[in-house]
Amino acid sequence: MFGFWTLLQAPLIPCLALAHRPSFVRAAIRFWTAGFSLLSRGILRQRVREVGLENKHLDRPCIYVCNHQSTWETLAFNRLVPDICIIAKHELRRIPIFGWFLAHAPMILIDRGGGGRALAGMITQAREEAAKGRSILIFPEGTRVGVDDRCAFQPGLIALYRKLGLPIVPVAHNAGHVWRKGVKTEGTITVAYFPAIPPGRPAAEAIAQVEALLNVEKDRLAPAMS
Repeated sequence: MFGFWTLLQAPLIPCLALAHRPSFVRAAIRFWTAGFSLLSRGILRQRVREVGLENKHLDRPCIYVCNHQSTWETLAFNRLVPDICIIAKHELRRIPIFGWFLAHAPMILIDRGGGGRALAGMITQAREEAAKGRSILIFPEGTRVGVDDRCAFQPGLIALYRKLGLPIVPVAHNAGHVWRKGVKTEGTITVAYFPAIPPGRPAAEAIAQVEALLNVEKDRLAPAMS
């Protein structure tokens, strides 16, 4: 069903390509995500609950730092934070239809094996998108991590915090309990936003604080799935 819904968006691509307007592409992504959410709710009986809404920075750019448990959060954030700019792996561009939308939104697609050059490119693109008023979303673990596992943050987040001069808004969720690879189940997904960490603090100290917070909070949210 989700694949069929994605396939229905294919006819939009020629029109959006001719328009050359990233804002139109992002609007199409939000439309697709709204359909994805309705299907999840109607077929899988999944609900989404947001807490800490007062901490969302919808009126100004920030760096959202979120734990990565599933595909769900990479899709849902397009609706939760309109015009979000997501940092994702370059390989996703190869996915038919979905990859085209990622590239033309645009999202920041990085080659994880590109070393310092890839990191510099990520910073440049993030600075350009933030200047347009878009917030940046990064999954600092760098890959999906099991709900009971831990993974050290990658260095890209420290670079973003140092170079962009934006606050960090930590976000924890428990989507991995119902949105597992190959298995989707009924349940309530809770997304929790925490008070922003202002720019200008020692970067290593700030990131260590975020890492500790997310590890605690994603465990705290887990019982909500039982």
